[in-house]
Amino acid sequence: MARTFDELVAEADSVSVDGWDFSWLDGRATEQRPSWGYQRLMGERLARVDAALDIQTGGGEVLAGVPGLPALMAATESWPPNLAKATGLLHPRGAVVVADSDEPPLPFADAAFDLVTSRHPVTVWWHEIARVLRPGGSYFSQQVGPASGVELVEFFLGPQPEEVRNGRHPDRARAGAEAAGLEVLELRTESLLMEFFDIGAVVYFLRKVIWMVPGFTVERYRERLRDLHRLITAEGSFRTRSTRSLIDARKPAR
Repeated sequence: MARTFDELVAEADSVSVDGWDFSWLDGRATEQRPSWGYQRLMGERLARVDAALDIQTGGGEVLAGVPGLPALMAATESWPPNLAKATGLLHPRGAVVVADSDEPPLPFADAAFDLVTSRHPVTVWWHEIARVLRPGGSYFSQQVGPASGVELVEFFLGPQPEEVRNGRHPDRARAGAEAAGLEVLELRTESLLMEFFDIGAVVYFLRKVIWMVPGFTVERYRERLRDLHRLITAEGSFRTRSTRSLIDARKPAR
């Protein structure tokens, strides 16, 4: 027998959303992955340097999944539950996890790292990245692109202005990197299908990815959630598209 709206929502509203592991959504939602394979490419770069920094590491899952880490590996994170999880995952690998507010300045000296990485940073402080990179060092990041998941966002918040839709446009990333003195070696963007098969998956996703619908709670959006539940029941799923950009930038050797 199909589970009711109230059962699905209550379950999704009660589970932990700590860390950056989305395995709770297995069988309930899908998202295409970018063709480039960020974690693999990140691991290849980490294997070639002596000192690296992973910014906004989340629960440390992506960094912990690479085969080897450099002799000096640091990571930053601001959210206390993620700090605890990242520490548990990364300390056994010899990496230090530093509490950071995600506001300038980064808590490191100038020219401290050969490589700075970040997967899905909420904010990118380009001048700080350039400051902590050694001459010849690189910044390598997979970022959320423009209008990512906009159909889901607008279902709850209504039509969004163009500046919000294009706030994460890759052209802005290029401009920010170049303004900080970095040379952009590669910049790619892909549009990817996201599909939610039950309303519980939507609730879990919006509780975890908190910037999609700021201030989201089940009680605040219960009636809109009920509307979306009816749509998913009638059509089998709710479909939207995410966008992802890959950027590889280098600090000049001189």
